[in-house]
Amino acid sequence: MYLRWMVRNDKTGVDLGIWKSISTASLSCPLDVHSGNVARKLELLSRKQNDGKALAELDAKLREFDAQDPVKYDFALFGLGVFEGF
Repeated sequence: MYLRWMVRNDKTGVDLGIWKSISTASLSCPLDVHSGNVARKLELLSRKQNDGKALAELDAKLREFDAQDPVKYDFALFGLGVFEGF
């Protein structure tokens, strides 16, 4: 999560984008219980556990959508789980 904040620049002040030497393409989406459950419901993730293999699976799927910034989907996955009870 810290890397996301320091590397991405979202122009709204959440992601600061002050570390220019790391590419957003190299970031992984934080995988927690909420983002994992939503990813499974959206069929982005088939693995039952939230582990390294699940992270690799989710990363691969998100990179299909945007290879240059796959982490931009993090807040949507997390928010649907926490705030919307999806």
